[in-house]
Amino acid sequence: MRDVAAEAGVSAMTVSNALTGRRPVSDSTRRLVMETVERLGYQVNVAARSLRQGRTGVVGIAVPTLDSHYYSRLAHHLVLAFAQSGMATVVEETHASREGEIAAFRDSRLNAYDGLVIAALGLTEREINALSREVPVVVLGEQELHQSVDHVSMPNVEGAEAATRLLLDRGCRHLALVGFPTLEDLDDVTLPEGAAFVLRAQGFARVVREAGIPASAAYAGVTQAAGVECAHELLSRGEVPDGIVCVTDTLAFGVVRGLADHGVRVPDDVLVVGFDDVEDARFHIPSLTSVAPDLQGLVDETVRLLARRIADPSAVPQDVTVSYGIVERESTTRAGAGRPGADRPGAGRLSAGRRSAGRRPPRATGR
Repeated sequence: MRDVAAEAGVSAMTVSNALTGRRPVSDSTRRLVMETVERLGYQVNVAARSLRQGRTGVVGIAVPTLDSHYYSRLAHHLVLAFAQSGMATVVEETHASREGEIAAFRDSRLNAYDGLVIAALGLTEREINALSREVPVVVLGEQELHQSVDHVSMPNVEGAEAATRLLLDRGCRHLALVGFPTLEDLDDVTLPEGAAFVLRAQGFARVVREAGIPASAAYAGVTQAAGVECAHELLSRGEVPDGIVCVTDTLAFGVVRGLADHGVRVPDDVLVVGFDDVEDARFHIPSLTSVAPDLQGLVDETVRLLARRIADPSAVPQDVTVSYGIVERESTTRAGAGRPGADRPGAGRLSAGRRSAGRRPPRATGR
């Protein structure tokens, strides 16, 4: 570092600040330092710095898959947020398996990561509690963790209820749920996708029971192809639903395609709502109405909680549920009803929950 400083004509402290971002330096000085670093081939001795600081400056991010509209977007935003806080990230897939999630904890420990963010679907509460002693961790998802670790979740029940009520408000009287196999004994059903799907099914079922209207469900997986298959299955039963709630936007894209295969049009014949408000929802034809969890809030809370846990391993665990809204688009707007977000009452971001700490969603046994 002294060699870089002498070559660039600045102090060693300025070189350190330019490389770490610990204190601000001007853009011109940063460029000068980085050009000198490249020219001299300077490399940070990561092992030495880690020994001195007691940290590596690296956190792990473990998600079930990156081949997903939602998880790829989530991982992307987490990488950006941690970079802004001065931390590097390593992202890995767990394939929604217990073994993959245990491996994420093991890799974090072996590589001396400062912390781990994990969307855990396969681990039990006892396993998470034991593994979290090895590395600071923030868990994403809907596990029943009894505030034993820092945990960030989204309002799955409330969001699904709002989506279902939206369809009722638009005049639908025969609904279907895509992404769960049954509307009976929901707590007894286990899906690889985890408890979020159970909770969304619970929200849907609660509203249709209160409304006293017929409803059905279909499940074939989590891909767009699964959505197509579910649409075909619903139509094969002989009665076309006039409103469909899908537990993810990915499934909703497939449902719209599957309905079109049989000449059933969205929104003319059937209204469709998704969940997650992924970017493609805006550009799909028709554009997709979706439950929109506060993704930025989820990311901000995750980064905050992990930084807090790294700084103070004995801190009392926090549980945070982020807010949500519904973004209404073409898939729930019939001809003559006006353009979403423009002159029709209730269009756009319809409802919003509040971010809260210490509040748990209803218990769900699915993983």
